Amino acid sequence: MKEKENKMNSEKKKQKIFRTLGRCIGEYKKATLLTPIFVVMEVLLEVFIPLLMSQIVDVGMDSSLTEFAFNINIGSASFHIFTLYNRIEFIVTVGGLMALMAMLSLVFGVLAGKFAAISATGFGKNVRKGIFYKVQDFSFLNMDNYNTSSLVTRLTTDVTNVQNAYMMIIRILMRAPTMLILAILLAVSINGQLALIFLAVLPILIVGLSIIASLAFPRFNAMLKKYDDLNETTQEDLVGIRVVKSFVRSDHEINKFKNVSSMAQKMQLRAENLLCIAMPLMQFAMYACMVAIAWFGGNKIISGEMEVGSLMAFISYVTQILMSLMMLAFLFVMLVLSKASASRIVEVINEDIDIKDSENTEDFAVADGSVVFSNVDFSYNKKTDNLHLEGVNLEIKPGEKIGIIGGTGSAKSTLVQLIPRLYDVTNGEILVGGRDVREYKLETLRNAVAMVLQKNVLFSGTIKENLKWGNENATDEQIVEAAKAAQAHDFIMNFPKGYETDLGQGGVNVSGGQKQRLCIARALLKNPKIMILDDSTSAVDTATDSKIRQQFREGLDHITVFIIAQRVTSVSDADRIIVLDDGKISAVGTHKELLKSSEIYKEVYSLQQRGVK
Repeated sequence: MKEKENKMNSEKKKQKIFRTLGRCIGEYKKATLLTPIFVVMEVLLEVFIPLLMSQIVDVGMDSSLTEFAFNINIGSASFHIFTLYNRIEFIVTVGGLMALMAMLSLVFGVLAGKFAAISATGFGKNVRKGIFYKVQDFSFLNMDNYNTSSLVTRLTTDVTNVQNAYMMIIRILMRAPTMLILAILLAVSINGQLALIFLAVLPILIVGLSIIASLAFPRFNAMLKKYDDLNETTQEDLVGIRVVKSFVRSDHEINKFKNVSSMAQKMQLRAENLLCIAMPLMQFAMYACMVAIAWFGGNKIISGEMEVGSLMAFISYVTQILMSLMMLAFLFVMLVLSKASASRIVEVINEDIDIKDSENTEDFAVADGSVVFSNVDFSYNKKTDNLHLEGVNLEIKPGEKIGIIGGTGSAKSTLVQLIPRLYDVTNGEILVGGRDVREYKLETLRNAVAMVLQKNVLFSGTIKENLKWGNENATDEQIVEAAKAAQAHDFIMNFPKGYETDLGQGGVNVSGGQKQRLCIARALLKNPKIMILDDSTSAVDTATDSKIRQQFREGLDHITVFIIAQRVTSVSDADRIIVLDDGKISAVGTHKELLKSSEIYKEVYSLQQRGVK
């Protein structure tokens, strides 16, 4: 019963893969359909050429004949094409037909190759687009299920494997079986007894290849996971190259890379070694057939049971059968490899997005920056017995400046990430502008909330292009105003090209503090109703930090601001300060109130003041 259930699940999984990837053919359906049509036409012409050759040898070269009849025999049926009375004319005519058919076969082959390339590259483009677009819809919880290196492998190696397999399916999967069937039929029509030799071998080959495929798939799956590890190690090294050099750990990283690379190589060898059996098995069987055919066919010619031209045509068909089986074996190897890649791709494309607009969601505008937490519980794994936030109740008025402080792991970032629905609450509700955040369209809600995350990320391009992420239609005056508010304008103007300075990948041309200020300016350009600064001034000196906070108090008093900080001085002038401890609100109040009422706040303040002295 369990085996039957597993088999049904396996079939459902295959159907899901085919349906999902089938949608990626998209606008390339025409090229996909034309490819096998041209392939079949190419094969039809190709398989009849040996028949013409046998006519030249058996009829055109027979000096005893006075009439040269061109007949095509397929099984018991005989088709008379024409009769000529001159040997040279017959050879030239049939040879001309062979040349014409070869040229047409070449033309159809070129067209098949062209349309196969168009459809396969288009299919690959759509698969990559499907993965990338899906990742853009991921919530933070979805992103937690995949590491970056795994997604990169799926977008590159896995897509390449599937694209190559797709090209082979629309070409070789049509060409090889068509040629195999036609060549077998024509070989049987020439001599059925000789055909029994290779017909007996086919079931052995099919069973052998099926066993190899079932054993190879899990090995290729494990190999691709090792590629994930290899990409992860490479990514870490490239991103953290400055740290590696500053700690003189190049040798350690080289050894780590060697180990991961060696493991990937071993897993690939383990998978490839199994598939290496397929080709020798097939070649041994088919070449043994050819030796047997040459032996028995030669005896038939000696005994007068078979003509020389017929044996030549028969051997040509055996060669075509051999080529077809070799192509099928190669396709078989590619399909086994691509099956693992296809499963990994479909896993991402079919990932269930846990945060999305409901069907009945109306496009409400966010009225103001008020935020209410009502009996909020939250768990990353959605289990109520392992809560990361518990029993949170807060009411924040529009324009309030709220400081959040607490120890490492106290869920400070988690608390604010619930406001723009980067995660959804497990229990309770969060109101923004008087409405539950789940009633808003995600785009509307997130446009009203600007976040400067703990990890500051800039993109390749100029400073101006990065700042315009906040508002692509922002004018130069608005950009300068936001930069001044974030205390970034002065250092930007110190660059020779000012706002047109190219930041390089990840903003390598600016310091940590400068990155933070650029990220704050970018967020301000959104003109949000709520702004969240998640430890966003940690790399900024205290004087600049003070100026930024002053700007928020005086120039941006209409924006509700949440400031997560490790330094008490960064939140001391906030309207209220929230003290978090192990996912619970320990205390709420002003700086002066908390110094009297909160032991945690008082201890943090004392330690930091002691450090100042």
